[in-house]
Amino acid sequence: MNQEMKYDVQDMPKPGLLLGLSFQHLFAMFGATVLVPILVGIDPAVALLSSGLGTLAHLSVTKFKVPAYMGSSFAYIAAMQLLMKTDGIAAVAQGAITGGLVYFIVAMIVRVAGNEWIDKILPPVVVGPIIMVIGLSLAGTAVNDVMLKDGAYSFTNFLIGMVTLFAVILLNIYGKKIIGVIPILLGLIIGYLFALLLGAVTGQEIISFAGVAKASWISFPPMNLPFLDYGIKLYPSAILTMAPIAFVTMTEHFGHVMVLNSLTGKDFFKDPGLDKTLAGDGLAQIIAGFVGAPPVTSYGENIGVMALNKIYSVYVIAGAAVLAIVMSFVGKVSALLQSIPSPVLGGISIALFGVIASSGLKILIEKQTDMDNKKNLLIASVILVSGIGGLTLQLSGLQISGVALSTILGIMLYLILPEPKQ
Repeated sequence: MNQEMKYDVQDMPKPGLLLGLSFQHLFAMFGATVLVPILVGIDPAVALLSSGLGTLAHLSVTKFKVPAYMGSSFAYIAAMQLLMKTDGIAAVAQGAITGGLVYFIVAMIVRVAGNEWIDKILPPVVVGPIIMVIGLSLAGTAVNDVMLKDGAYSFTNFLIGMVTLFAVILLNIYGKKIIGVIPILLGLIIGYLFALLLGAVTGQEIISFAGVAKASWISFPPMNLPFLDYGIKLYPSAILTMAPIAFVTMTEHFGHVMVLNSLTGKDFFKDPGLDKTLAGDGLAQIIAGFVGAPPVTSYGENIGVMALNKIYSVYVIAGAAVLAIVMSFVGKVSALLQSIPSPVLGGISIALFGVIASSGLKILIEKQTDMDNKKNLLIASVILVSGIGGLTLQLSGLQISGVALSTILGIMLYLILPEPKQ
């Protein structure tokens, strides 16, 4: 991008350019944001709505000083899939709201006590393995989506999944400019088109457009308002399962703010303050819960767009949020998204979940965590095996499992275990 096309955080591009730049951010977050609800079994239109509303809420809380886009969080997928099979969308919504309240509590603590204490309960040796668990605990789901059809092995599904996966990989490595920023979306499109072509050649109905034909152009997102639709009912299992995951997404939040600081040359930890950025994330999650959407978090994909084009305007981010809200009311878009075959989603998921797991490993390496230290070795080992293995605690109807329980165990071990003698 030429120097004269660079916009700072408070700069507003001309209307035509603003629209184009906002669409660019919409495409960057689109694939991942709609993939999460599809994997969980929630209408993607609701996720688009909450993504837009959450981003506008975050911008408002941070006084339009932080160019952060909010999209569906992958950290909650395993917990949401479990809750959708047991208590349904009402439990997921309540868990999302609780996660948002955790953000508010931490924001208030940070406002009073500063943020130095966070590193004491979430050091790299705890955070890294937890992020690895988030990715690896979903590996089975991704692989099954690629291999299986109606419970049996399908070479057709395998082929579609591999084409999708390698499309994402090659676009990520060789894609230039904006193409390299949206490999997920482009990989999804390539996989979808390949599935259509394969279906036409083999005579199989791999993709059905019946739902698209029936859908209207304009429709309200099927929101599931937790208290209006289901009454006042508490789901303790949902609260205890999803609330601890908020601490994991907070670590992503801290990292994203640090990257934004580096890109813009500003210090958002001081202005508007870490308490404001955390509260913005919390409010966005609460809004997601109230409309029955997956919890949201700040998106690295959109930070990647800003790093590429050197345009950091909060008005471009706000424009993308408005576009996401508008898209959520286009019924045929929602129906088209739901027609995406499972092997396409599986191929994308292998790459995405693997990248999440690798990000956890990257934290351990970058922070030079000493794995010869017995305390570090044991903490990482317990988190990985308990989280990936799905260790579950059940007490009188309460259930804590997977990422949540491994997070709790990791924090407890770090605080309790003594440092080994030199």
